[in-house]
Amino acid sequence: MEKQQSPERKPVIAEVSPRAGISGGEVWIKGTGLTENGRIRPKVRFGDQTAGLTMTSSTRLVVRVPERVVGGDVTVDTGSAVSSPERFTVGLTLAENLHPVANPAVDAAGNIFTTLSGSRGQKTPVSVYKIEQNRAVRSFLTDLMNPTGLAFDHDGLLYISSRSEGTIYQITPDGRRSIYAEGMGIATGIAFDKEGDLYVGDRSGTIFKINRDRKIFVFATLEPSVAAYHLAFGPGGILYVTGPTTSSFDHVYRISPSGEVSSFFQGLGRPQGLAFDVDGNMYVAASLEGRRGVVRLTPGGGAEWIVSGPGIVGVAFTAHRSMILACGTALYELLINIEGMRLPFGAG
Repeated sequence: MEKQQSPERKPVIAEVSPRAGISGGEVWIKGTGLTENGRIRPKVRFGDQTAGLTMTSSTRLVVRVPERVVGGDVTVDTGSAVSSPERFTVGLTLAENLHPVANPAVDAAGNIFTTLSGSRGQKTPVSVYKIEQNRAVRSFLTDLMNPTGLAFDHDGLLYISSRSEGTIYQITPDGRRSIYAEGMGIATGIAFDKEGDLYVGDRSGTIFKINRDRKIFVFATLEPSVAAYHLAFGPGGILYVTGPTTSSFDHVYRISPSGEVSSFFQGLGRPQGLAFDVDGNMYVAASLEGRRGVVRLTPGGGAEWIVSGPGIVGVAFTAHRSMILACGTALYELLINIEGMRLPFGAG
């Protein structure tokens, strides 16, 4: 029998924050009447699946997105009444049993590339996977030690850094590889500028620039990272770099075309992969005030937690306005309706 909805007792959701996430992500719900007489724990559902509660009060709930959830709006059931649904977007699993450590890369045809990186010095059976437009997952590259950063050039060639070898590889669309540059230290994030020069982050403290003649320069120096550097070009040809340190209040750095380093934003926990939308907003895999997921930074330095999820290390946008999230062992697609910045080069 359908529950009687008493207007004065019906729970009301005033805010869901953030409004997108993946399984295991923490979500904050604010409103009124969210518990029955302040005593009975409510049931929060994403679609027809019940979420785990980590904090409850009549005006605030903190819940975790259920495992394997495939979608559905959020409702609060106090036992005597159910709230009106509030929209929430859930990331759908694209591939599992992976080990991405940086941004995925998306080619001009919409294929997605990601890694099975392994621990340093470990050679995995498959190095790079290709997820085709029909979402079939294919082995793309084998026998490459610790693939880390991924980026495409304007000719559609894929570049991959190996952090154990300090080598950058150039990969053809049919999977043939050759060495593009060596001696890059602990090579992690890579990105191309509009002229086709390649930038490589050596996590021990150097950003290298490799011009199209393959001449190598020291472009900038930063504080060493405990994990990896992640690079992306934003508006105006400015290079942005993240690299988590032992601090919980890390910077996003901005590097001018002349190599001058400044802080763009400080206050993120373990910032990693980053990407831009067409309006110049940056999206960073990080935590903000202890809340993990993806943080949006505006050109003016404003920060907003927009995607919730544990273990996110990289982000990328597709041509159909979805966001690809790289996590510890999986890749997700979030239909978030954001248009990514369209440059002729990639970032990783």
